[in-house]
Amino acid sequence: MSTYLRAREISKKPVVTLGGEDVADVKDIVFDPVKGGISCFTLNGRGLFAGPLKRALVWKKVHALGPDAVMIRDETALEDDEETVREQLDAPGGGNVLGARVLTEQGTSLGTVTDVIIETGRTPKVIGYEVDSAAEGGRRVFLPVIRPKSVSGEMIVVSDDCADFTAGDLAGLAAAAEGLRRRSREEER
Repeated sequence: MSTYLRAREISKKPVVTLGGEDVADVKDIVFDPVKGGISCFTLNGRGLFAGPLKRALVWKKVHALGPDAVMIRDETALEDDEETVREQLDAPGGGNVLGARVLTEQGTSLGTVTDVIIETGRTPKVIGYEVDSAAEGGRRVFLPVIRPKSVSGEMIVVSDDCADFTAGDLAGLAAAAEGLRRRSREEER
């Protein structure tokens, strides 16, 4: 069974090694505009007075993401140079997607992103967004997104089919995502 987390629930989670060593806390989550997923985490040191670290954790070096911690093999998974993070933040669409408008390819407004939903486990991935829905009178809905067409810090363009597969709660998001995947496979045939 998969566990889904909002991106904001990952902030401040400890980053621990497989050996059980606490090495950092998640500070921010950097969005990957090309893949529609997570690029990396910026980090804070551990402890009450610890501040931001000049290190980052690239997504591909995450061993597992669970509800209580981000797991890495060992401390060598952390980047010593903030160059990787800087490149991702400065890339078109990189960084923060919270507050971005979601539109279909035909221009229908689906709302504004309030959070990113991540499927945890051995191969964590972005499964969709929590959105203040324009069509639902500002009510929050969960929108599965398999492959966004375009992403910027201000707007995310998704396939027209995404509008047909919203969920009213986090529990229904998995079924909505599966329905969207199924329709996409059928259209590719």
